Amino acid sequence: MERIARELPYGVEVFSLRPDGVVLFADRDGARELGPREDFLRFIDAGQFAHYLVGDAHTSPERPSNATFKLGVVGPRSAFTPHAHGGEHIVLSLGHAACGLYDAPRGRVTELRLFPGAMIRIPEMMPHSFANRGAKPLHILAANTGFGIDHEDYAITADEAERRATDVLPRRDPAVPGTAVGTVERVATDYGLLAASLRDIERRQRIRGIGAVSVRERLAARLRRAASRLEAPR
Repeated sequence: MERIARELPYGVEVFSLRPDGVVLFADRDGARELGPREDFLRFIDAGQFAHYLVGDAHTSPERPSNATFKLGVVGPRSAFTPHAHGGEHIVLSLGHAACGLYDAPRGRVTELRLFPGAMIRIPEMMPHSFANRGAKPLHILAANTGFGIDHEDYAITADEAERRATDVLPRRDPAVPGTAVGTVERVATDYGLLAASLRDIERRQRIRGIGAVSVRERLAARLRRAASRLEAPR
């Protein structure tokens, strides 16, 4: 995790949910184990702990946390079109994945190899890609704050960013259908820069392709499949 921490763009967080119950955390400032007393809240009973990823302990109908949470299935050896979300994005990978992140201060694309039990938190409007390195469908759990997949700001691709950069976009008029320009427009997003960053990720994907699963990872996957057969109810 220390090596991963050195590569992370600012704002990105990676969690490793280990089978021994340990939770490791990494961001640009370094890596550490999350401790129950320092990083978790009491979770109903003594000895049970919780760490909020979306919302907080005071979330309620009067103080809502607007987020979606979904199960995703990513096809074998496939990748999503590089994009940026209008809200922050959290993904738990249950297999061998890869995530390309555009690190603006460094002016480069950082690629992270994600393993089963790795969870990544990506800030809003950070250009990124996500791929399945494996030969079987990849299951992920994904949470997004603020946007469902039908919203125009859910996944802004390079094509869409270029369109927004060149179009004279009308202001949102709730009385006139079709005038919505997306909520991120209100925060003066530089769509030209966003499009260029996404094109950089596309070029990297095109040149390097989808990363492979290593020999060690293939062996570990076989052992996990054997373990799941032993653990499955009969």
